[in-house]
Formats: sequence, structure tokens, C-alpha cells
Amino acid sequence: MEKNKKFLAVLLTVALSGVLAACENSSEESSSQPASDNSAQNEDGGQTDRNSTDSEGNEAENSSGSSDNTQLNEQEDTDNSSAASNEGESVESTNDQNVSHESNKDEFLKKLNKMEEADRYAEAKTTTAELVEQEAERYRTWDEELNKIYGLLEEQLDKGQMDQLREEQRSWIQQRDEAAKKSSLRYKGGSMEPLEYVATQASLTRERCYLLVAKYMK
Repeated sequence: MEKNKKFLAVLLTVALSGVLAACENSSEESSSQPASDNSAQNEDGGQTDRNSTDSEGNEAENSSGSSDNTQLNEQEDTDNSSAASNEGESVESTNDQNVSHESNKDEFLKKLNKMEEADRYAEAKTTTAELVEQEAERYRTWDEELNKIYGLLEEQLDKGQMDQLREEQRSWIQQRDEAAKKSSLRYKGGSMEPLEYVATQASLTRERCYLLVAKYMK
């Protein structure tokens, strides 16, 4: 009986010890868990704050860099536009100069070519009288054009050049009429004589127009 009591006492002691130990462990876990959670929260909060700060810093840096790049691009565009404008003005000025030097000559050459083409494809008349009138009209047209060219050269050439051209022109007019007379004498007394005379005048005047433009016009 004594032994049984001692054995029960030992069992009770062991059981109480286990219960106390379990209570202590539970208490320690309970006290340590909030600290761990708080630490985790603090750690997460700190990480969030750092991420937020880094994000704001990156956004600010990107915004600043973007603004700088935008200003730089705008400046480059302005410089390029200015350079293109200046280049365009320079090219336009150069073209204007070239046109001023070449336009009169080119204009008259094109005009003379059209006039000659019109003569070539003009419908030939049938009677001699009509042919004479047609050639006389051709001569008047070319002579008027020659006078226009001569008048323009008076404005372009200096005094020495113009004096020389004036003498050449007087001499050429005499030679033209003599050549026309000589050519027409082949048909002396015939109906073709006046036709040959005026036709020769027209052809020689046309050639003189081309010569003056090519030799003197600028």
C-alpha cells in the first residue's frame, strides 16, 4: 500500500511537470509570435517604404531625364530647322542669280526654236502671190524678234561692246539685202524673183537672231 501511494505520487508529479512545461512553452510561443509578426510587418513596411522611395526617385530621375531629352530634341530641331532654312535661302539665292544670268538667253532660244518650228510646219500657200505674202510675213516676224534682241543687248552690253555690235549690225543689214538681191536675180523677170528675195531676207534674219543670242546675250 505504501508503494502504491509513492508510485501515484510520482505519476502525479510527472504529470504536473508536463502540464507546467506545456504551459510555459505555450506562453513563450504566444509572447514571441507578435514580435515576429511585428518584425515581419516592420520589415515589410520598411521594404515598402524603400521601394516607394526608390520608385519616386526613379520617376523623378526619369522625369528629369525625359525633360532634358525633350529640351535637347527641341533645341536640335530648332537648330536643324534654322540650318535648313538658311540652306534653302542660300540655294534659292544661288538659283535666283543663275536665273538672272541665264533666263534671258534660255528664254529667247526657246522662243526662237518655237518660231522656227512654226515656220517648218506652216501650211504652204498655192499661188505665187500668196507665197510672197507668206514669206513677207515670216520676214516681218523674224525682224521684229531681231529688234527685241538688239534692244535687250543695248541694256546688257557696255558702251564699247555695244558700239562694236552696232557697227556689225549695220554691216550685216547691208550684206543681207545684197545676198537677197543676188539670190533673186536667178529668177530675174519671173514671178519667183520677189518670192526669192523676201524668202532669203527672212532666212538670213532668222539666222542673225540665233547668232546674237548665242554670241552676246547673257
